[in-house]
Amino acid sequence: MEYVVSITRDITPSIEEKMKLKKAKERYKSIIEHNLDAIFMLDAQGIIKDSNRAGCSLSGYSKEALTNMNIFDLMKAQNRKVLDDALIRTLSGNPSSIDYCLFLNERSEERITQLKLVPIVVNQKCDGCYIIVKDITKHHEQSEMIHYMALHDQLTGIWNRKALDDHIPLIIHNMEERGVELSLLYLDLDRFKFVNDTLGLKGGDRFLKRITERLITLTNEDCLLYRQGGDEFIFLLKNSSFEITKTKAKEILALFIDPFTIDSQEFYISPSIGISRYPADGYDSNSLIQKAAQALFEVKEKGRAHYRFYQTHMKSSFPNYIIMESHLRKAIEKGELYVHYQPQVNLSTGSIDSFEALIRWNNRKFGFVSPAQFIPLAEETGLIHQIGEWVLEQVCIQLQKWRVKGYRSVRVAINISPKQFLQEQLVETIDFYLSTYSIPAYCIEIEITEGAMQDTQQTLKMLKKLKDLGVFISVDDFGTGYSSLHYLKRFPIDVLKIDQSFVKEIGMNHKDSAITTTIIHLAHSLGLEVIAEGVEREGQVDFLKKANCQKAQGYFFSKPIGPKEIEQQQFVLM
Repeated sequence: MEYVVSITRDITPSIEEKMKLKKAKERYKSIIEHNLDAIFMLDAQGIIKDSNRAGCSLSGYSKEALTNMNIFDLMKAQNRKVLDDALIRTLSGNPSSIDYCLFLNERSEERITQLKLVPIVVNQKCDGCYIIVKDITKHHEQSEMIHYMALHDQLTGIWNRKALDDHIPLIIHNMEERGVELSLLYLDLDRFKFVNDTLGLKGGDRFLKRITERLITLTNEDCLLYRQGGDEFIFLLKNSSFEITKTKAKEILALFIDPFTIDSQEFYISPSIGISRYPADGYDSNSLIQKAAQALFEVKEKGRAHYRFYQTHMKSSFPNYIIMESHLRKAIEKGELYVHYQPQVNLSTGSIDSFEALIRWNNRKFGFVSPAQFIPLAEETGLIHQIGEWVLEQVCIQLQKWRVKGYRSVRVAINISPKQFLQEQLVETIDFYLSTYSIPAYCIEIEITEGAMQDTQQTLKMLKKLKDLGVFISVDDFGTGYSSLHYLKRFPIDVLKIDQSFVKEIGMNHKDSAITTTIIHLAHSLGLEVIAEGVEREGQVDFLKKANCQKAQGYFFSKPIGPKEIEQQQFVLM
């Protein structure tokens, strides 16, 4: 051999390409194998060709056992049609998903899963798919538990008040089509406080459970039981006539004939029952409960241990001030208090640029409570400070909302009680909320009564601080106190409000007419604005106009209304 021919070819790029391909395959395999969700590779017939560790763990089968198994064998029969449709879509090249699917493991145990199906496309042809199975059983169970707890009383396990509020509209909607009636029976256990005092709170809870066990015996598809709270329960009777409701009330009373035994002691207790009916007494849970509560207190006042149907003459009231105080203390946190606004009308132009803020209380158990009832109690117990501050903040929040919407600036008068007026932090509190909600001081009017101004030096000091802050100051019920002329001369007041006791008789009573005219002229001579309260008749309006009274408020113009109604009636538009 004289010659050797050597041919050299550089294969480095080929080796590098193979290394890249190997790395890509390993990355791809790692994504599949180490994925926390189960992944199965299927062929076009739905046969499993491969699976990852999570797939083996979820199914309970080994990789070998899963291979060549039909994916439908791992699904509950009721879900197979949905899965079949999803597979058809995916094998045509479109990814699919199923939000709820019952997966069966090797022990035939059900797991709640979500599925995602991704097509495998090779050379522009789909010859299988990946199915990604996410186990959501725990999440679903937690959601169901949260939902259950939201609608059930934790002590007794029966439906709670929220469930009642949810159920009533649905029941009414279903019954309207058939024109049938609904009854609400409101139970309150008589003198249960004595049981609690004897047994303690834990013993009282056991007693409530025993009572619930008896009440449940009356329930069926048309008779639902709820715990309102404390020692109060509610029955809802569907498809119930007046006579059926009476019979049910008697059955409830009969459950309490025999004693309850707790810790080897026998206790006798009775329920009082108030009844309201749909549609005669209301169209929603609040109105039906309110009317039933009014009937309930008629029972309490007339001997207890009986039942009464609501009648229109029954009035909402608390049985005593102790119970009212207890409910009032929780009124803010329960969202029972709200603010309405009564327009103050310019008698010359008919325009409105000021309102009086008036607090309202709609108690879930006793219904609407008059301010004449709860304001004196709030002052007596000291709750007036908390309530007064809440009203101030609500007014500032509402004024801010109107400013954000581009409405014109209006002035709102806020009533300050004598106790609030003497509070050292009053000015700082007002300043804090004005700053917090960016409200100009001239948008707030602080309304005080003559009774708040008995201490002349203290009053003068406080009023000067308020004026320095920039708010308006008005005197409510002017003319009813003995010192009116004295403080008008000394105090920095902007507005006088003529008490409605004078306004009521103007045009009919010469003395009241003369007093009203004198007050208006006196205020004008001092440069004060005058607002007449309690205007209800056109004759009063005519008299006040002739006397040059600047503004008036009362039911002749508008009752106190909510912010939405104010906007709808365009009282705050530019």
